[in-house]
Amino acid sequence: MIEWKPLGAGARPVPQPVATPLVWAGAGGGALVLVALLNTVVGPDRPGLALSALSLLAALLGLCARFTAAPGTALLCWLFLNGFAIPPAGVLTWAGHRDTTWLACLFTAALIGTALARVLHARAAYRRLAPGRARTDAATGDGPYES
Repeated sequence: MIEWKPLGAGARPVPQPVATPLVWAGAGGGALVLVALLNTVVGPDRPGLALSALSLLAALLGLCARFTAAPGTALLCWLFLNGFAIPPAGVLTWAGHRDTTWLACLFTAALIGTALARVLHARAAYRRLAPGRARTDAATGDGPYES
């Protein structure tokens, strides 16, 4: 009987997060492009749409970042949101409750992205280290092999 075994050289390490300055550069550049695109396509007076897009950007950047990058990512996204997505463009303002909510939303999105990445990497590492279970090949119906 043939016994199938994976062709690996052992356990693979969990991927290292990207350096924080690179994440912040991505946040600044991505926020600039997103806000400019939204201002061009739908107009500058749509802060809810811009907040949603920048929150998604912060969550995506969080997938490859460390937890310590989340505050800076949120702040950079907020700067472009506040400075260019609401009139008057180019003027930073602080409207207490609104801007606090926006910062909290962006920070939470960055944290959720980072936490999700950590959970997915930990699950993948656990599956690589867990003892193999016998299962059948669904495509050919062959007998058990180790995964």
